[in-house]
Amino acid sequence: MVIVSGVSARSGGEVLAGGRRQGWWLVVDAEDGAEEVVAGPFAERAEAGWAPAALEPGAALVHGFRRADGVLARRPSPEDGAWLAHLGRQLDLLPADWDTVLSDEDDALGTLVVEVTAALCEAGLALDDASGTGGVCLLPEPGLGGAVVSWRQHDRVSLDQVHGADADALGQLVMNRTLAGVLAARGFAVDPVGGAHLVRRSG
Repeated sequence: MVIVSGVSARSGGEVLAGGRRQGWWLVVDAEDGAEEVVAGPFAERAEAGWAPAALEPGAALVHGFRRADGVLARRPSPEDGAWLAHLGRQLDLLPADWDTVLSDEDDALGTLVVEVTAALCEAGLALDDASGTGGVCLLPEPGLGGAVVSWRQHDRVSLDQVHGADADALGQLVMNRTLAGVLAARGFAVDPVGGAHLVRRSG
């Protein structure tokens, strides 16, 4: 919880029941170890980022609403909701029975699959939707202690080979290396396995 003091006289944000305003707030660390709101609420995250208070050392953006007792209650933002919906749609593209290969002891592997999918989505990479347009193929492998990740090109290249076998092979190589680089940069342990890569938690 965040104690509110010194709040700017803004009228932005969404009005909730009881007249409370929900939106983006700029907070800084206070001397007592708590956080102090220095500006808000703002209706848009970008608007808060341009506020003069955003230049204060240690200023951070949080989303929520101020309660009647002066406490800032954090809440997921609309952007958070949109992101989670997008991630859910991507997870729905995994093989229909992907979670049935996991035992009760494989919760960590299931979590890894979600984390890898999130990292790929945040990099702008979509999972293969089996429509022939291509994308990332991701499959949990309990026996290997991780998830196998590879790239699938559009059917024009991978099946029809309209640009020839060499173009297919080179494109596949480049994209698989790109996937490995993106996931390694996000802190995962990535090891080649065949033409794909095995992704595990680092350490």
